Amino acid sequence: MQELMSLHGAVIGRLKATLLATACAGALPMMVSAQPFDVNISHRARGVFPGEAVLISVVPTAPVSAVQGTVFGETVRFYDAGATGWEGLVGIDLLVEPDIYDLTLRITPLGELPVERLYRLAVENKAYPTRQLTVAPRYVEPPPEVSDRIAREARQQRVIFATASPQRLWRGAWERPVPGQATSAFGSRSVFNGQPRNPHSGADFRAAEGTPIAAPNAGKVVLTGDTYFSGGSVILDHGWGLYSYFAHLSKILVEEGDLVELGQLVGHAGATGRVTGPHLHWTLRLSGARVDPLSVIEILED
Repeated sequence: MQELMSLHGAVIGRLKATLLATACAGALPMMVSAQPFDVNISHRARGVFPGEAVLISVVPTAPVSAVQGTVFGETVRFYDAGATGWEGLVGIDLLVEPDIYDLTLRITPLGELPVERLYRLAVENKAYPTRQLTVAPRYVEPPPEVSDRIAREARQQRVIFATASPQRLWRGAWERPVPGQATSAFGSRSVFNGQPRNPHSGADFRAAEGTPIAAPNAGKVVLTGDTYFSGGSVILDHGWGLYSYFAHLSKILVEEGDLVELGQLVGHAGATGRVTGPHLHWTLRLSGARVDPLSVIEILED
């Protein structure tokens, strides 16, 4: 009888041990290997040349809270573009030498410390044409009495273009300010009355006197008035260091401080300042870089 009870106790003990082991095994968490954080970086551009804008796309493998970059000594600001990841605009100035430049990206995954990635931009050489123009002599060799005015206007514009507003005002696709075709190539080397001058840092559009000029995207008016070389002028701050400069206007329809939307009229085309005839001159500055406005329109098309 005593042996039977001992056997029964041993069976019960083994059963309890088995149940305990099974319970403990079920309580163990499943081991899942974490996927390393990574990003896919690409760019969109008509070409990686001096005078072009380049759209950088950063697609992370996990949610991120911020992306920022640096190239050419300037900050590249990125916005969350949804399904296409994060996007930022890089401006390659007209005078940038052909070479390979490192875009340093600082990417912050949600709840984690920032990580850095490098993306290389190979800037290629581009030959620009030369254009010969004849204008009034006072715009080639200005009289001494206007030298202070010219210097003051140049300083004012340098200060504006060196400022990057913290808020991005522009959104989505850009549109031409006038329906006419571009008539003078961006970046062409200008020769006025036989004397070489600075490269043509904007796009000229065919526009008769009085043609309405529309904002190519949302922005804030930061300068209006008459300037010596550019005549009737309007500068729009689109935010994040991106500016539109409209020149040679016959009439200005906005005031400094106004907020304008895409398509809103800002003035009328004219032939004021250093011109050979009525047209619209549109300059685009991106973090100080002189870029072809048409490159921004094309790379940001929907």
